[in-house]
Amino acid sequence: MQKLNLTQSLSQKLSPQQIQFIKLLQVPTAELDARVEEELEVNPALEEGAPEKEDEYSDDEYDEYENSTDSESIEEYLHDDYSGYKMQGDGRSDEDDKEMPISVGSTLHERLMTQLGYLRLDEREHKLGEQLIGSVDADGYIRRELEAIVNDLIFSQNIETDVEELETILYKIQNFDPPGIAARNLQECLMLQLERKDEHTEYLGIAKSIIEKCFNEFSKKHYDKIAKRLNIESDVALKDAISLITKLNPKPGGSGEDMAKTAQYLMPDFLLNNNNGKLELTLNSRNAPMLKVSRSYADMLQAYDKSDKKDKKLKETVSFIKQKLDSAKWFIDAIKQRQNTLLNTMQAIIDFQYDYFQEGDESKLRPMILKDIADRINMDISTISRVANSKSIQTEFGIFPLKYFFSEGIATDSGEDVSSREVKNKLKEFIEGEDKSKPLSDDKLEKLLRGEGYNIARRTVAKYREQLNIPVARLRKQL
Repeated sequence: MQKLNLTQSLSQKLSPQQIQFIKLLQVPTAELDARVEEELEVNPALEEGAPEKEDEYSDDEYDEYENSTDSESIEEYLHDDYSGYKMQGDGRSDEDDKEMPISVGSTLHERLMTQLGYLRLDEREHKLGEQLIGSVDADGYIRRELEAIVNDLIFSQNIETDVEELETILYKIQNFDPPGIAARNLQECLMLQLERKDEHTEYLGIAKSIIEKCFNEFSKKHYDKIAKRLNIESDVALKDAISLITKLNPKPGGSGEDMAKTAQYLMPDFLLNNNNGKLELTLNSRNAPMLKVSRSYADMLQAYDKSDKKDKKLKETVSFIKQKLDSAKWFIDAIKQRQNTLLNTMQAIIDFQYDYFQEGDESKLRPMILKDIADRINMDISTISRVANSKSIQTEFGIFPLKYFFSEGIATDSGEDVSSREVKNKLKEFIEGEDKSKPLSDDKLEKLLRGEGYNIARRTVAKYREQLNIPVARLRKQL
């Protein structure tokens, strides 16, 4: 038996103009020019140049169209398509990547395939080699089990083989450049590189023995156990052999993939000048493109509206022109709103961290979270997050990403809160000054920090140490 039920539900809606603003707010200054160019290309009603008063068409002319446009849910917004007007991507979509590929040199796989061609392999062996090269990860390793690759060959290419035959081809590929390529684990990778060294390299034999027989001890830096197991009496010999190993490349494929990366340029979104103690904030001029609504399109709309002829084709034309005019106006308004939001957010950060921006002294950075700034300028935390995650400021003491100024608060003995960044700097100081033969444990670091007045738990010390990419004491030990 079927029943009809009436239910009420609440859902958050975003207007097309809000969506336009959100998209533009996330775009960094370096990419804004390209974003504006995209909009100019797809919308003939948008033009470059300073707007004039007579260029503005009245609100009445587009109210009818605007009122007929439904707002969109967040789920629909995720598809980037609304009101029949496809937003051109912000240089981030997969579709854009397919349409505009960037070719920079040759990739790691291409170079490996070229070297495979130099081997005198028959057709079957060549296909095995192709499958193996296709299994090489970006960092140069083959992590897929050879048994699984055997199955891949049966199902995808109808080629029956076994692990032994596959290993024969793999050993040939492991002689390719860069050294260490196609290894199945770090131990094999390092050994492959050592085997490519000149046989007269000093302490090469000891280095090979360490990797072959004492890899577990080496990875844990148990040097005394290595010396005992391999009967190494000379500290110099052990130290130089370890040094030889640590200079090897643990990610042989990395250099090849790096060639395919596009260069990244840091362009500040804000400029801060200290004029005799007065902080003057300006927005990078590239954030303020001169745009206006096309006068000719506005005139065209008026002419069509006044026409006595009201057939279907004319109505479609009028609807198209209104749509383009609305899109142009929305885009200009979103650009202006973007400028205001950026300036308001950055000014609030400067006011909050005023003492720091006067001198650039990290110890004067106050604990600050997104909510602190959001409350000051009555904006949503998500808006502040979008600004902080993608923008930077140029000061007299360097260029900094905005997220640099946000940090947690740590209580001191005096009852004051200090920035977690200050605690991290002190932690880094202690570790840099430690005796590397007896590095400081997290417990000892906790006691040292408490001695400086920072009330901090050992687990927080461990968290900050990991955030600084500093390994545990055992792995910091040196001979």
